[in-house]
Amino acid sequence: MVRRLLRPIIVALLLLLCLAIPVRADGSATLLEQRLQAWPDWQLPAPLPRPDRRGDLVYPAWFAGEWQVTSLDLTAEGETGAPLRHQARFLLDTQQRVVPDRAFNALAIGRAVLGSALLTVEQPADDHTRQLARLRNDQLLETTVIGRRQSDPQQEPFTTDELVLQIVHGPGSPRISRVETLSRYHPCTPRPAAVERICAEQWQARFSGPEQGLDAAPLARAHYRLALTRLPDQPETDGSPNDPARRTAAAAGGDH
Repeated sequence: MVRRLLRPIIVALLLLLCLAIPVRADGSATLLEQRLQAWPDWQLPAPLPRPDRRGDLVYPAWFAGEWQVTSLDLTAEGETGAPLRHQARFLLDTQQRVVPDRAFNALAIGRAVLGSALLTVEQPADDHTRQLARLRNDQLLETTVIGRRQSDPQQEPFTTDELVLQIVHGPGSPRISRVETLSRYHPCTPRPAAVERICAEQWQARFSGPEQGLDAAPLARAHYRLALTRLPDQPETDGSPNDPARRTAAAAGGDH
């Protein structure tokens, strides 16, 4: 279950993409489309640009706000399991761009999956690519974004691809894996109506650690369908780490 903690929604999960991309927006869209067309035959992680640790994924303006997320895990037979429900939040940064509240989102997903086994989620203020999730039984999940690409946020659908390195520290040797998540989002209703629901799909593959080199066929694949429903207006937030609206269990302390 620990490996599901960073199931991206967005996410999400975590789990999640910056502007330091060495190709034009149209080039990124082409590469993202090619990667999607290759599913499910992902034999290796995509060669994604390494992100700037101070950058982040920039979302379309219609993502701003707080959302109730419902995620369905689609099996190979086309069936669905029990939906996973959690909240997600997207804020304006100092440049008025819409970015994910990664600590809030990771904590929300983690609590939905792990319950009280997840104690805290810590997000370094100066590094948007790294998170630490502290778990019961003296376990620590360290997650680092090592690859990232996105389409133009002005275009629909909005597509992202992110590769994260996950290391589970605890009793015994560290357990290392890489998780690639390709996500595609679009408003559920035609524009220019206000966006109250977002429809999305995610394609995810989990690979062994980098030490396996080219011998790294996927250990698992998953396909998710998501729906984001806008929640009523929340108190305004300035996006700073000290803003009360952004507090997580890591800041408040304890297991709530």
